[in-house]
Amino acid sequence: MTTVAVAQATLQAPARPVGKYDRVFYGGVAVAMALTAIVGFAPTYYGRFFSGGPTATISGGPFTTLIHLHGALFSAWIALFIVQTALISARRVAVHRKLGVAGAVLAAAMIAVATTTAIGMAKRGAAPPGIPPLAFLTVPFFDMVMFATFIVAALALRRKKEAHKRLMLLAYVSIMAAPAARLPGVLPLGPFAFYGIAFVFLVAGIIYDLAFRRRVHPAYIWGGALLVASVPLRLAISGTAAWTAFAQALTR
Repeated sequence: MTTVAVAQATLQAPARPVGKYDRVFYGGVAVAMALTAIVGFAPTYYGRFFSGGPTATISGGPFTTLIHLHGALFSAWIALFIVQTALISARRVAVHRKLGVAGAVLAAAMIAVATTTAIGMAKRGAAPPGIPPLAFLTVPFFDMVMFATFIVAALALRRKKEAHKRLMLLAYVSIMAAPAARLPGVLPLGPFAFYGIAFVFLVAGIIYDLAFRRRVHPAYIWGGALLVASVPLRLAISGTAAWTAFAQALTR
C-alpha cells in the first residue's frame, strides 16, 4: 500500500516551475533556428551582398525583385521571432501582442510571396536534379500550407499562451526545410534528410515538455503529427495525375 501511495503521489506531483526555463529554451531555439537559416542561405543568398558571393539562386535563376522580396520577408520573420521571444522573456506582454499584429501581416505576405515564387520557379523548370519541377512544387507549396495552418491556429489561440507559443514554433519549423536543404551536403540526400534536420527543433520542444512539464502539450502531439505526416503525403501525391493537373493550372 505504501509503495502504491508513493507512486500515485509521484504521478500526481505538479510540474516544476518552468517560467525561467521557458525563457531559456524558447530564446535558445529562436537563436538556433536563426543561425540555421543564416548558415543555410549564406552561400546561395546572403553571401550575394559581399564580394565573391553567388550571382544566381540555387536553381540557377537570377536574383529578381521577387526573390529579394522573398528574402526580405523571411529575414524579417527570423528577426521578429527573436524579438518576440525576447519580449516575453522580459515580461513585456503588451508590446509582444501589439507587435503580433505586424507579425500576422508579415506571415500573410510571406505566404503570398513564397507561393508565388515557388510557382514561378516551377513554371521555368527550376528543381533539384532528377526531380520534375511540377512534382517538386509539392515541397514549397505544402510548406506554405503548413505554415498558414499553424499561424492561423496560433492567432486563434493567442490568449492560450502555452498552445500559442508552441504553434508559433511549429509554424517556424514548417519553413525550416528550405535552409536545412542548403546546408553543406544535405540537398543530395533528399527531402527526408532536410525535413529530418528541420524536425530536430520539434523534437527539442517535445523533449523539453517531457523534461520540465512531464507531458507533451497537445499542440505538439497533433500539430507535430500533422507536420511529420505531411512530408510522405506530399511526396506520395507529387507524381499523381491529379497533382500534375493542379500544378499545370497553377503554372499557367
